[in-house]
Amino acid sequence: MKIVVTGSLGNVSKPLAQRLTQEGHAVTVISSKPDKQPDIEALGATAAIGSVEDADFLATAFAGADAVYVMIPPNFTEPDQVAYYRRLGNNYAHAIRQAGVKRVVGLSSWGAHLDRGTGPILGSHHVEGILNELPSVALTHLRPTSFYTNLYGFVGMIKGAGFIGANYGGDDKVAMVHPRDIADAAAEELTASAAPGQHIRYVSSDECTCNEAARALGAAIGKPDLAWVLFTDEQMQESLEKNGVPASVATGVVELYASIHNGRLGEDYEQHKPVMGKVKLADFAKEFAAAF
Repeated sequence: MKIVVTGSLGNVSKPLAQRLTQEGHAVTVISSKPDKQPDIEALGATAAIGSVEDADFLATAFAGADAVYVMIPPNFTEPDQVAYYRRLGNNYAHAIRQAGVKRVVGLSSWGAHLDRGTGPILGSHHVEGILNELPSVALTHLRPTSFYTNLYGFVGMIKGAGFIGANYGGDDKVAMVHPRDIADAAAEELTASAAPGQHIRYVSSDECTCNEAARALGAAIGKPDLAWVLFTDEQMQESLEKNGVPASVATGVVELYASIHNGRLGEDYEQHKPVMGKVKLADFAKEFAAAF
């Protein structure tokens, strides 16, 4: 198959491209950075250098593809995250129509079923809606749970304050996923036959409470008493802004974390749980310790 992968050599896109090329597919990886071309070609893939902000470039890159994987690259400099998601979602939809692609796998998020109260994930809700308007396309929305790799964002707090803190924590239950497990799910979907229409697949690796996550990470880094402290929304907003996060972006993060704390983010996931992936919390704790 001829498959196009967006996301350059990111945490999901790189292992996805690796798996697809190893399986013998002709893979094109889209990247905005020319210096990534040698690394993409080293995987056995073709590099298409350009911006996902350019819908015509995308249409050219998608031409002749049997399947495409689309994702919205994180860009926290955008003051309106939802508008950013909608803009790129429309670019993808334009390119898919122009190129006549019939199989599409999109990286979405748990919580994308909600039309309010999820901070930046509201962008994924809108992108799903935009892509759902595509006619005669077999479309799978991948809805991963919280990325393990998001926990790297707490390294500075652990080193400086000696604990993890957010406006979700304690005994709050969280489903977490490793990018490699998302890549495996994406590869399966891209290469499987599917009827036209919309399909949803949740992807998760493990489930735990925040306290359990803190204990696992703490044990791995030699801090067995590491705690995950539950902040108020106001404390979380203040903490983010003190660390240089723009107020509008911080507000979105606080809203997202609050939806984990109150359970709304995971309500649909709880009704459609997937088979868990391979990388468990204990496995990721070793990766975290190596980076710590």
